[in-house]
Amino acid sequence: MNASVKLIVVLGFALMVGCTVVPGAYHSPTPGWFIDDDEIPQGEPLPDVVKVHAIGTAILDHQDIHPVDRGVPEEIDLSDEEYDYQVGPGDVLQITVWDHPELTIPAGSLRSSAESGNWVHNDGTIFYPYVGIVNVEGLKVTEIRDMITERLSRYIEDPQVDVSIAAFRHKRIYVTGEVDDPGLYPVTNVPTRLIDAIGEAGGLTPSADWSSVVLTRNGKDYRLSLRDIYQYGNTSQNVLLQPNDVVNVNPVTDAKVFVLGEVGKASSLKMGRNGLTLAEALAENGGFNQRQSDASGIFVFRKASEQAEHGIDIYQLNATDAAALVLADSFRLQERDIVYVTAAPLAKWNRVLSLILPSVSALFLGSRTEGALRD
Repeated sequence: MNASVKLIVVLGFALMVGCTVVPGAYHSPTPGWFIDDDEIPQGEPLPDVVKVHAIGTAILDHQDIHPVDRGVPEEIDLSDEEYDYQVGPGDVLQITVWDHPELTIPAGSLRSSAESGNWVHNDGTIFYPYVGIVNVEGLKVTEIRDMITERLSRYIEDPQVDVSIAAFRHKRIYVTGEVDDPGLYPVTNVPTRLIDAIGEAGGLTPSADWSSVVLTRNGKDYRLSLRDIYQYGNTSQNVLLQPNDVVNVNPVTDAKVFVLGEVGKASSLKMGRNGLTLAEALAENGGFNQRQSDASGIFVFRKASEQAEHGIDIYQLNATDAAALVLADSFRLQERDIVYVTAAPLAKWNRVLSLILPSVSALFLGSRTEGALRD
């Protein structure tokens, strides 16, 4: 076998091997994502946890990305009918006994109700004339009214008693982050919902991410979206707050997406307060490379929700027809999304050649040298 034949055989073998190890990342639905190594915990193979969705014309009405019926976990989905304030230490009660001003307005009548009312002590009790010490902690005002009425009836015929709360000081919620006036805000007998708390805190700052509001309750975090409430009318996100809830509005600088693959410049992008569409993300990074990219393989990788049975959602846009880029402008990205543009088959082939050509050139020069020495 002469040197030329050897060179052809080696070249053919190198090309076949090179096609199996195309450099660079790409998305494949076939198995083989992980090296089989029993000593390294791998978890589920990636194809088993991936669900692929086509970005089609259905998203033009935004229903696929922002459904108006997107709910919240059942444990925080409470109705106003389930809410009733319970008195606790620090609250001030205003107790009125009609036709008995000596019981209704104690000494110092010029003071406000919050100052002259019945302070609930640290042990949860109050003192009231004729009634004595009453434990009111954890009771509703209607229950306190009935208790005082029953005890006063021993001394006053048919007493007409009313009980209200003059100052709410026991239960509070915490509003932090990107609001004008963060701090503690009292929970009152009027149900407080998410937008009420944000309003009490002065509203959002210009750097607030209104799509990323974190509610912490009993040590567990829930992500809510003011954008869904205001822009899409999703009132289920406007949850009823409970005592000791912490509402934190994240800064928009924390919300990023990542653009990788065959684009002008791979980078991370800040989403901005109004979010980011797929078209905007591609344009910010110089668009997809017309010579190197595969326009049918524009993917958005997204971690699936906790309720989903799979782990990763992949949205695929086929932009071989430029009109499909309208769909990209309707597809709204979410925080931590990964936009990936795959390489065209010819670009992959060129990469294979770039890897094997140095070796082939060395073989070619070696064969020429061998032939020259033989001659």
